[in-house]
Amino acid sequence: MWEGTRFDGGFRLLVGLVVGGSFRHFAVFLSVPDRDHKNHCENGYNDGRHGVYSVCEVDIINTEQQAGEELKKEVKTMLAAAKTPSKKLELIDSIQRFGLSYHFESEIDEMLKQLQELINLDEYFIDGSHNHIVNLHTISLWFRLLRQGGYNISSDIFHKFTNKEGKFKEELVNDVEGMLSLYEAAHWRVQGEHILEEALSFTTTQLASSAAASTIVNPVLAEQVKHSLRQPMRMGLPRIEARHYISIYHAPASLSDDQILLTFAKLDFNILQKMHQKELSDISRWWKDLDFASKLPFARDRVVECYFWILGVYFEPQYALARRIVTKVMAVTSVIDDIYDVYATFDELKLMDGVVDHKEHNKGHGDSASSVECYMNKHGVSEEEACDELRKQVVDAWKDINEECVEPRDVPMALLMRPVNLARVMDVFYKDGDGYTHAAGPMKTFISSLLVHPIPI
Repeated sequence: MWEGTRFDGGFRLLVGLVVGGSFRHFAVFLSVPDRDHKNHCENGYNDGRHGVYSVCEVDIINTEQQAGEELKKEVKTMLAAAKTPSKKLELIDSIQRFGLSYHFESEIDEMLKQLQELINLDEYFIDGSHNHIVNLHTISLWFRLLRQGGYNISSDIFHKFTNKEGKFKEELVNDVEGMLSLYEAAHWRVQGEHILEEALSFTTTQLASSAAASTIVNPVLAEQVKHSLRQPMRMGLPRIEARHYISIYHAPASLSDDQILLTFAKLDFNILQKMHQKELSDISRWWKDLDFASKLPFARDRVVECYFWILGVYFEPQYALARRIVTKVMAVTSVIDDIYDVYATFDELKLMDGVVDHKEHNKGHGDSASSVECYMNKHGVSEEEACDELRKQVVDAWKDINEECVEPRDVPMALLMRPVNLARVMDVFYKDGDGYTHAAGPMKTFISSLLVHPIPI
């Protein structure tokens, strides 16, 4: 993630404007890897039509919208019918994982409020034998969903799963579903939560061992473990995570509620995809009319990646105008950045660096120092030590983000989720290198899954 990473002036300026003053540690994420300017136009997402994303004009069929509304009513009925805490938790989790929660925000908020008010969890979640192992999944799910909803829930609930030495009980290893739920819950830890640090270390080691040895019998659960170890839900982009969950989910024929959710999830995904395709088609025509490809051939042609980027920040229908505006701003900013890197004089570089608070420009013209190199030079450490320290800073930054998302907070959760999603975009874009400049790898798969290929129903 860190090797070859550099601070990119234009993008630092843009992201600074988007993020604002919140999450002061976000600078760790906001770096764009170095690249060869000669290959800018060759490595973007290309559908074979001159590097510009083109889609057929697509319309959302009225029958699809009507079917979606009917399924939405059925899910609301399911929410109203969920009486036990366990049923409420499982239903909320399914709705969120399927990418449907934006339809039911008020209902979910009310249910979470009720769940937060539970005092004696054992009364609701522990079976007659008081076997805590059986309920590791439910307790972990309760904790994660409430932290996710902004409730400042104590992590002391997990001490019941530890031994006298404070270590998690070894017999928990046999409960793969519970271990996975605890693993996901641990990613919502804040500074000083040692029990969750222990939980993350314990579950990561054990789940990785089980996955490597192929000892997880349930193939769907095995795929979930593999995926979560690579991309925890907390750091994943909601639409990518929803697409993946839909693709691996198999609803038992006997469970009609699950069939309803799965059908609604597929239909809703395809409806949103058509809306996003239409937006991108309009933006692509605007971009093609500007003709930067011939006027500035050295600049990156990344309008699709820019749209995908901002789609990760807000995908919901009500943010259509924001997606159009910010995509255009980002695309033009990317071109400005390339002009800055290739043609700016030394005096202009110093002025621009001052604007974006670029602390060092100790390399040659058009070749900024990477974040790793800056840290190595400042602290006199090796590249490996610098990478390790920067990774620790990322971990600490997420803890700070988690803390700012729980009550009491000064900013509404709906607003906080935008910079949170921006951090997720950074994680996805740069987990395997520079996914922005070189979009032919995993990034092409992500873009295709969200913007090209519908889900068969």
